[in-house]
Amino acid sequence: MNSNSQSANNDIYPHRLADIVGTAIALLTLTLPVFVIAHYSSTNVPNNQQPLSYNLPMK
Repeated sequence: MNSNSQSANNDIYPHRLADIVGTAIALLTLTLPVFVIAHYSSTNVPNNQQPLSYNLPMK
């Protein structure tokens, strides 16, 4: 019985390391594109909105 419990303890570390690495990769995958887009997006974008109200000529 001791040999089974010892091998189970040895398997915990690789799984825990895989969980940590997987979590780090997931966080990078979710956050890195946001930071890259924010970094390379231009702040001098022209505002081409149409006016919301128009002046109608009086007859």
